[in-house]
Amino acid sequence: MISVDKDTFESEVLQAEGYVLVDYWSDGCEPCKALMPDIMELKEQYGDKIKFTKLNTTQARRLAIKEKVLGLPTIAIYNNGAKVDELTKDDATRANIESMIKKYL
Repeated sequence: MISVDKDTFESEVLQAEGYVLVDYWSDGCEPCKALMPDIMELKEQYGDKIKFTKLNTTQARRLAIKEKVLGLPTIAIYNNGAKVDELTKDDATRANIESMIKKYL
C-alpha cells in the first residue's frame, strides 16, 4: 500500500496508467481505521491488478476537497487519472469495496 500525500498524489494517482484505488482516511476517523485491515487484505488479493494507495486527509484537506471527498471513509477508484467510482461512509464496506474492484478488473 503506497501512502500518498499532496506532493505525490499527482504522480502516483493522477498520472498513473491503469486503475488506482485511493483510501481516503484521517487520524480522527475511527471507521477509517476499522476498515484499514480489510483494505490491506484486498490489496493482498488484487494488488497485482490494481494499484492501492492511501491518503491521510488530515494533512491534505485542500486536495481532498478538490477531489470532491466530502465524507470519510471514502474509497475511490481512478483509471488513467480520472475518478471512475467511489464509496463513502456507510457504503464503504469490505463487500462493497470488493464488488467495486471486481467491476474494473
